[in-house]
Amino acid sequence: MRRFTSCSNRRREAPFARGDCGVGIRLVLAFACMLPLTVNAAVVANPLCPAETALYDPGHGQDISVPSGYVVSVFASGLNFPTGIAFRATNGVNFEVYVLESGHGLPAGNNCNDEAVFQQRFPGQANPFTPDIRVFSRNGRLLRTLGKPTDATTPTGGNNVLQPHGPAVDIAFENGLQGGRLFGSDSNQATHAHNGQNNSSRIVIIDPQSGAVTPFISNLPTGDHPTEEFAFNGGWIYWSQGSTTNSGVVGLDNGGGQNQPDIPCQDIVLSQNVFDSGNGVKSSGYSPFGVTQPGATVKAFTGAAYKGVCDGAILRARLDASDPSGTIQPYSWGYRNGFALRFAPQNHVLKGALVVGENGPDERGARPSNGAPDAMHIARQNDDGTPDYHGWPDRYGFLASAQHVFDPVGGPSDDLCVFDATNPPSHCTPASLAKILSEDVPLRNVLDHPPQPITAPLFLEAADSSFTAIDFVPDSFVSGSVHSGALLYILEGDLGFSAANSGSDEVGHEIKVVNFLDSEDGLVSLNISRFAKNNTADQAFITGAHGLNRPTDLRFGPDGCAWVVDWGAVRDPGQSGPDTRVQNPADGPLPQIPGTGTVFRICRSGE
Repeated sequence: MRRFTSCSNRRREAPFARGDCGVGIRLVLAFACMLPLTVNAAVVANPLCPAETALYDPGHGQDISVPSGYVVSVFASGLNFPTGIAFRATNGVNFEVYVLESGHGLPAGNNCNDEAVFQQRFPGQANPFTPDIRVFSRNGRLLRTLGKPTDATTPTGGNNVLQPHGPAVDIAFENGLQGGRLFGSDSNQATHAHNGQNNSSRIVIIDPQSGAVTPFISNLPTGDHPTEEFAFNGGWIYWSQGSTTNSGVVGLDNGGGQNQPDIPCQDIVLSQNVFDSGNGVKSSGYSPFGVTQPGATVKAFTGAAYKGVCDGAILRARLDASDPSGTIQPYSWGYRNGFALRFAPQNHVLKGALVVGENGPDERGARPSNGAPDAMHIARQNDDGTPDYHGWPDRYGFLASAQHVFDPVGGPSDDLCVFDATNPPSHCTPASLAKILSEDVPLRNVLDHPPQPITAPLFLEAADSSFTAIDFVPDSFVSGSVHSGALLYILEGDLGFSAANSGSDEVGHEIKVVNFLDSEDGLVSLNISRFAKNNTADQAFITGAHGLNRPTDLRFGPDGCAWVVDWGAVRDPGQSGPDTRVQNPADGPLPQIPGTGTVFRICRSGE
């Protein structure tokens, strides 16, 4: 049962704020008056910015709607920003569950997740903004914690540890449920230091007993997106290497212009277009901030630490090499952020293909766009060993980015926006809004022409829905609406840079199922439907519902159940809805709320 208070609404909008965090316990109380409350839901705050709170009580996941024949339960709660999960068999039916807590994961100015400040203000307390791995028994008993303490005042955090400034994104055993080495991806992407995050991404090997970290490949690109999720196949490790920018151009949204530019996987020719960040600063694509080189050729791997390294790509390296960095190959590229990846089974209709979930660009930076879809792709190398190409930054879901459907509408995160809270919905001054609509409509190409023919996606999802995990169902999970060979995928949901993708039923913060349907003539069609979503709210922290906030990973465990990792609550710029909005503009744009992460299990009924 819910009750509503009579407090007045004081929500405010903010652009990419770069000031100090706001404080004041009175703001916590004021904020609590703004939301409908669920009985027993705890008000949880960001300790450095106590105005930024969430209502948290996952219960047993009873507000998550799933098809008949399935049941939801909570395996672990109160976690700090979990992003990855892995399993290791111990003996018989027993297994260990490894849950990666990502740490400080949202780099955008001073967003309150400052590890050094936390250590100074809360000495002796565990820092929720540094990564670690919690190891549980299959029954949910915490066995050990790997990865802390780290020295959050240094870039490395110490020797043989995960980097403290985050995020760590994924963990996986090389032999799946059969174990082997435990791999992880980490970075200092979220550091506040200028250029501190450039080339800070790593693939590491983690001792599953002690937590000691050994670098496997270091100095990988880092900017908007670090090294992310893993897949293993045929003696290779594959990983998603997200783009360092939002749309192919370094802008003020990329560390104030300090982040490294994107790295192409093949030789490219730039267009004649340059892109405006204001104050006389213009940049070409695939170039440092403020550098214009219209019509120039940018050679493959320019700016990379190793040959074979590029971004907006799926990369791979040999698992058995003495120097794995010397074996890196681009497998597929032309993605803005091909975050989620998984190999289909060999006996599947996709015949072992690598499936990639790509997240499209936001409206922000020097080349802002609106409404770009997310897409599911099949990735493969060409017959000559070169990577195939999927069209980014000039194709969004195979559609030309210059189509008016992607025109920016103006928003507080656009480089040319001069913030004006009195001018909704853009919150830009009329003059700056007019400049955005003049310079960026239609969206201009980064490249003169594609480096090779473009591979079309398998299917599209809604703008800002955000693929974060995919996995193929085992036969033991098949029931009713889930057919043999089905694929489950997670849509994490938007971060509030643009308006919601739907008025009444926004896509995101949910799990969907893809059934592959064979016809008598040998053709295959896709049937896509909703599998799991809150039945009471978009994100549970808004109303205190017992459900999903930001699901980030999904893996089938040794028990045949779908294990769903939920990152937790984050306050955002609020373009997609006021209930998620940052309460104090100085806290913006994306303050995280520790202790709101959860691991859910979805199983067949009776199992």
